[in-house]
Amino acid sequence: MKKSCLAFVFISVLAMASCKKRESNCPYDPCLFKAPAAEVLQVENYLTNKNITTAIKHCSGMYYQIENPGTGAHPTVCSSISIIYKGNLVNGNVFDQTNTPVSLNLFQLIEGWKNGLPLLKEGGKIFLFVPPSLGYGSSDYGAIPGNSVLIFEITLVDVR
Repeated sequence: MKKSCLAFVFISVLAMASCKKRESNCPYDPCLFKAPAAEVLQVENYLTNKNITTAIKHCSGMYYQIENPGTGAHPTVCSSISIIYKGNLVNGNVFDQTNTPVSLNLFQLIEGWKNGLPLLKEGGKIFLFVPPSLGYGSSDYGAIPGNSVLIFEITLVDVR
């Protein structure tokens, strides 16, 4: 009995150490993949047409505006997050939105979100202007036609 209890404790400690190691080892370079110049130009044309002059260019080629930086924890790409969001196309058509928080794993989302949401803290709000290659690319995705620039309004509710 004593040996099996010690084995259980040993295995439990190894499992916890393994999980902790994975959490602290979350490699992701948001500048590694860059949108092509033609896609960045699409975003810039949208911003110009809408007279949006305060958007900041990210190293990946997307643009963003932080409306509220938040005051809580910063997410990493490996974080689980709760958000409220709205996504629309450049023609104004809303293709998806939530009115109550939805929980997601940031690592499983599009590159634009992986790059933009770590710029916030809990409680923050951001607008992302995402070129196609940092969104859903050249393929149609539900109500999103291929090669679409995507505009997101996202509030980061919680980071876990």
